[in-house]
Amino acid sequence: MHELVVLGNETPRGYDSIFVSTLNRTLRPKTLGLAAAAAAIAIAVPTAVQAYADPVPAPPPPSPAGPVPTSTKVPDPQGPGCDAYKAQVPAGAGSIASMALQSGSQAIASNPNLSTFSAAISGQLNPEVNIVSVLDGGPYVVFAPTNDAFAKLDPATLATLKSDPTVLLPTLFYHMVLGYLGPNDVQGTMPTQDGRQVVVTGKGGDIKVNDSRVVCAYAAHGAYIYMIDTVLTPPTATAGAGTPMETSPTSATTSASESATESAAESATTSAAPSTSAAPTEAPSTSAAPAASDTAATTTAKPAA
Repeated sequence: MHELVVLGNETPRGYDSIFVSTLNRTLRPKTLGLAAAAAAIAIAVPTAVQAYADPVPAPPPPSPAGPVPTSTKVPDPQGPGCDAYKAQVPAGAGSIASMALQSGSQAIASNPNLSTFSAAISGQLNPEVNIVSVLDGGPYVVFAPTNDAFAKLDPATLATLKSDPTVLLPTLFYHMVLGYLGPNDVQGTMPTQDGRQVVVTGKGGDIKVNDSRVVCAYAAHGAYIYMIDTVLTPPTATAGAGTPMETSPTSATTSASESATESAAESATTSAAPSTSAAPTEAPSTSAAPAASDTAATTTAKPAA
């Protein structure tokens, strides 16, 4: 049996037109069905390929704000003690290159010569004082006393710092200046986090903070650390910024206790009463109590008649 192929509406020679028309009506649905199936396959293949494609990687997170030195671009440390420090800690977490990538508090904790100051700012010296979050929320210039600087303190002063948070906290804040300033820019009279001022003189490798010498200055993430050879004492009302401070218990606690001392002296004088051996014949004077600096009046009792 021969297969009849019909193209378009043409009638093959030798076939009846009615027969060809009937055949076309029979074959056309099959042809349309094959075309629809081919179109569906063409659409399904790209969809399947896309469904099994690798996911698009997420974009990297933005870099943190603030100065971020890299290991290939670390500011040179400056100060007379920097060479000795680099020889002491040539590698590891406490090296100059590693500390440049750490936060301010970490760059202090990693420095073996700043362990006492690190304990003071992190609640280890006094559990009631922890300013790590403040420091790391900078940027800050930090004047960090070395362990040798704390060793120079009078033992009573060190004991006061350990026991009295009202003395330790302002002392630590007096060692912090808001900003990110290198050794060539940190100059002049500067307000500290405590509110009182420090005076910075010199530049580069020869810098003094009040009367303390900078041993070595190095960069950290969001902080510039200046190792100093003396613990700074916040100035009292009679000593301005830049005045050399004595590292004695009196100078460390004077400003905090002046008002308390004056009040105690006044109360002691007011409550003091004269001592008598016999009942007086006259009523005692009702005049106001003498000032703390005056000598207490003495009442002499007369014997009864």
